[in-house]
Amino acid sequence: MTTQEQLDQRYGRRRTASSRWAIGGAVAVGAVLAGLLGWTVVAGSIDAIDVRSTGFVVEDDGRVTIDFQLTAPPGRSIACALEAQDEEHGVVGWRIVEYGATEQHARAFRESVRTVSEATTGFVNDCWVT
Repeated sequence: MTTQEQLDQRYGRRRTASSRWAIGGAVAVGAVLAGLLGWTVVAGSIDAIDVRSTGFVVEDDGRVTIDFQLTAPPGRSIACALEAQDEEHGVVGWRIVEYGATEQHARAFRESVRTVSEATTGFVNDCWVT
């Protein structure tokens, strides 16, 4: 029976210490990159906010009321950009609202936005942790 050492001698293959270091280094770099990827996924979801517009009412030519729900991290203050648009999707009104920190995870709000002309829709454009 032929052993691995005999084959290595016959065909001139050798395992050197440098190849072992290269393999070990590649494994270490891969582990660090996997750890960084995991951390970015976790860090991005810690401050995640989910917003759902539940409705709007055009009160008159100068005001629209927007109803929405949001899910945010407890204990963090947040801000939201509300927007009113006309038939051609032009912005006719917007407003930034800020909400203080609370221990509630999900909340519902009703806010009014003044407009420069009649709006046909109202919605939450974006929310973020302040």
